[in-house]
Amino acid sequence: MEHIASREHKRLVSRRELLRSSAVGTAGLAFGGLVGRAASAAVLPYSPDYGPLFPAIDETTGLPLLKLPEGFRYLSFGWTGDLMADGVRTPSAHDGMGVIAVNGNRITLCRNHERGTGAPFASHIRVYDSNAGGGNTNLVFDVLEGEWIDAWSSLAGTIRNCAGGITPWGSWLSCEETTVGPETDAGHALTHGWVFEVPAFARASAEPLTGLGRFTHEAAAVDPVTGIVYETEDMGASGFYRFAPREYGRLDKGGQLQMLAIKGYPQFDTHGVGNDSPVKEWDVEWVDIDDPERAHRPGTTDGQGVFRQGFDQGGARFTRGEGCWYDGGRVYFVSTSGGPAGLGQVFEYDPRSETLRLIYASPSAAVLNSPDNIAVSPRGGLILCEDGSRRGQMLHGLTRDGQIFPFAQNNIVLNGERNGIVGDFRGAEWCGATFYGRWLFVNIQSPGITFAITGPWDNGAL
Repeated sequence: MEHIASREHKRLVSRRELLRSSAVGTAGLAFGGLVGRAASAAVLPYSPDYGPLFPAIDETTGLPLLKLPEGFRYLSFGWTGDLMADGVRTPSAHDGMGVIAVNGNRITLCRNHERGTGAPFASHIRVYDSNAGGGNTNLVFDVLEGEWIDAWSSLAGTIRNCAGGITPWGSWLSCEETTVGPETDAGHALTHGWVFEVPAFARASAEPLTGLGRFTHEAAAVDPVTGIVYETEDMGASGFYRFAPREYGRLDKGGQLQMLAIKGYPQFDTHGVGNDSPVKEWDVEWVDIDDPERAHRPGTTDGQGVFRQGFDQGGARFTRGEGCWYDGGRVYFVSTSGGPAGLGQVFEYDPRSETLRLIYASPSAAVLNSPDNIAVSPRGGLILCEDGSRRGQMLHGLTRDGQIFPFAQNNIVLNGERNGIVGDFRGAEWCGATFYGRWLFVNIQSPGITFAITGPWDNGAL
């Protein structure tokens, strides 16, 4: 009689071959090649190459915190409450993250903490606002040994540091997702809604980069050739912006903030564009923002001051812009609540041809439930961090031929095993995904954990 395990292995292989054959398409094209294909792409229950997800044991704690495909492994680090090298406890609410320095086998990452009003989590570094609990921590990982090495505080006194982006000159842009200030809350002597720059090893200056605008920031991506910074805005009516600096790599020296507009379609609303839309590619232009520090419309505290300047000149409207990533001459960004189903869109902007394209729109919560942070892997696939209502939030892969599939699932249920944390956290969002070589680094916001994941990436799209 054939062994049961052998039969199961053959079944999985057969299933993978079937799914792989259904996914054959235009592999190797830029993501722009997806236009016109996404509507017909099959919905995959798992990657045809990596296979289904199974509970996997964390090599740090011995707990089954994640579900991953067979062959992948991971280590957790930087849990909320863990003591860092500077004597500060790791703050909560982990969010955006990126690799900002490389020294031999050791890489330095900068991690956001999306915390609100309150005492700063660190007082031994320069603090922007004494009534603000957000900021950043830096971490060091050895990619050869597969070990977490160090962590310390790098920025404090900011609010709701949600996402951000890496710069080509070795720093992190930390973005505040708020426009709170003295005009909205008497408890704040300073204004918020800024971008701050965080270096890899020195302490951040804690000076806002006011030229990049005061609005409900989410993420940023920098074109390494031009130094232009692209920015997303997390509001129901939001713009997609770019900041052209006067001096490359010196964002504090000022520049011009602009908002994207669709040529021939003033005030174009992208919300209803989906996989079946007849037009999913547009020529774009940019309109100037004359007063980037105007957070609100006159006489209000609505947080729409920058957006309305651009929209009134014909700028395009997106629905909750979130993740943003530069790769291969293009900028990818997410509209978390966009699309006909209101569950997320992924766009590609090509600055060389000045075109905008819809890559993918979620057809249902079962397929993709509100993507947030994104990253492009060294092998060319997109990773999407889910921030929706699903119990067991997913990391999804999006292939170059238009297939979307679950790559990892949040499986965190704790009973005090680490820092006394108790609860079912499977509904908490993924965030901060970033690749370096054969490692994927990613956070789960609550209870606040950072992961390093590795495995047989070359078997598939990621």
